[in-house]
Amino acid sequence: MTSTQIIMTLASCVAFMALVAWWSYLQTKGEPRSKEGYFLAGRHLGGLFIAGSLLLTNLSAEQLIGLNGSAYGFDMSSMAWEVTAAVATVAMALIFLPKYLRSAFTTLPEFLASRFDEDVQRLSVILFLLGYGLVTIPSILYSGSIAVIRLFDIPMLFNIGQFEALVVTVLVIGIAGALYAVFGGLKAVAVSDTLNGVGLLIVGALVPILGLIALGGGNFLSGLNTLVTTNPEKLNAIGGADSPIPFGTIFTGMIFANLFYWCANQYVIQRTLAARNLAEGQKGVLLSGFFKILVPLFMMIPGVIAFHLYGPGLASIDQAYPALIRDVFPLWMMGFFLAVLFGAVFSSFNSLLNSAATMFTLDIYSPSRKTPLSDHQAVRIAMIASVVIALFSFCVAPLLWFAPEGLWQIIRIFTGFYNIPIVAIVMVGLFARRTPAIAAKIVIVFHVITYGLLQFVFSEQVTLHFLHLYAILFAIEVAIMLIAGRIAPRPEPWTLKDRSQIDMTPWRFARPVAFTLLSMVVALYLIFSPIGLASEKISASFLAAMCALGLINLAAWWLMTRKSRGQV
Repeated sequence: MTSTQIIMTLASCVAFMALVAWWSYLQTKGEPRSKEGYFLAGRHLGGLFIAGSLLLTNLSAEQLIGLNGSAYGFDMSSMAWEVTAAVATVAMALIFLPKYLRSAFTTLPEFLASRFDEDVQRLSVILFLLGYGLVTIPSILYSGSIAVIRLFDIPMLFNIGQFEALVVTVLVIGIAGALYAVFGGLKAVAVSDTLNGVGLLIVGALVPILGLIALGGGNFLSGLNTLVTTNPEKLNAIGGADSPIPFGTIFTGMIFANLFYWCANQYVIQRTLAARNLAEGQKGVLLSGFFKILVPLFMMIPGVIAFHLYGPGLASIDQAYPALIRDVFPLWMMGFFLAVLFGAVFSSFNSLLNSAATMFTLDIYSPSRKTPLSDHQAVRIAMIASVVIALFSFCVAPLLWFAPEGLWQIIRIFTGFYNIPIVAIVMVGLFARRTPAIAAKIVIVFHVITYGLLQFVFSEQVTLHFLHLYAILFAIEVAIMLIAGRIAPRPEPWTLKDRSQIDMTPWRFARPVAFTLLSMVVALYLIFSPIGLASEKISASFLAAMCALGLINLAAWWLMTRKSRGQV
């Protein structure tokens, strides 16, 4: 880039980010500084804002590079993380969300305190805050900054070293994200996420379109024909034993990993808890599920296009997406693309920051006081906690540069310390009414010790895929809790008390839309399979299966809408 082009790119980037900030300010201007307003956006979020925030919170710049790199180097099997998440969004919308909103809690540990006791609340908060503070938040800043540096070659643009570029990018992303989380609260985060989400969808659609035009020598249809007829095995999502994601894992540990993320992870569910009514919450969650279905098209097909354009000769699979962007994306849109990338990164960052501050304030600081926190005090403590956590993350994130491989492994491993026990405790707590608090405590201690031993002591002896390990531990921990409930049951069965503060009428079309969403998961796996596009010729069984799915959906809609009269 010339100096003029750099200035134009940065100017357009700043302009779009300023537009997002201005709109977020207008939407939150005059909002009362109450606890509910700061932590749950006053329980006034509509379905579109919930979906937009969930989309941006879940996606990051690192995924753009990583998923496309996986498609370039291997196949489409890594789409499992994105596509099967739609199943968890259905569970959230139909099963978990109605119970959560009826309980009217602000944090998941608060719910666990009411279901079990305050010790379980404290243990869960410790797990969450250690995971967020030491690993998740710094890694989001680090990975997002690395993605931006790779895509735009920041060191060359500004004539600085790699580490200096990392520090500058971490600070820019971190400070911008922290401003929303610290001063705007959840509503500012949700509004900015939605606008950046629209930008991400535009960019996501443009890249494969422009890539196919380049692949076809200027003709989109010619490029599409090359994509589906040449090396069709690249379009196979049914992963084998040597694939990044073996197909069998989507039926074991991946189910529980996604259930945790979408149904029990504080920084995700906090958006849904802010819904203005149950119907809007269900609309937002299910819409986010449809967005997840689109992710393979935006974040994996470009990787396959890169394989056709450049062949297998790139030095690293992570170079596939940056190379494609540099070659096909118009220079005049680079600033917009950079702004969307920044938005995707600091969306995840500010969401985590807001949720960590919420849990610290309501689950640690407030219970330790003898007198209740006023709204002003709660917001002030949350803002201070956000600043402290942000500054800590600014210090930790660049340190990942010095040992990236080992720390990436620790990042993946550390998530396993808290995701499985939390989702097991929540599920048993909701549906087994006599399970005592001691069962949850046993499970947390058992999981941390067992998982730690399996990962750090017996890792060479236990070679099972970590997702299968998740499933085995989940089954054992659920069994422990159920057995404890039989041996030492609660004196009285727990009941979910209705403290709802919003309209709890479910969305009339929630069930048929959920059915269609699940059908689309099946359809996507049929499309990217050896009977679909991953073969030289589409088989008759593929066409029959797709027709059957369509007919089943029509029947499901007719039956379910007949039974849902009177709902909104």
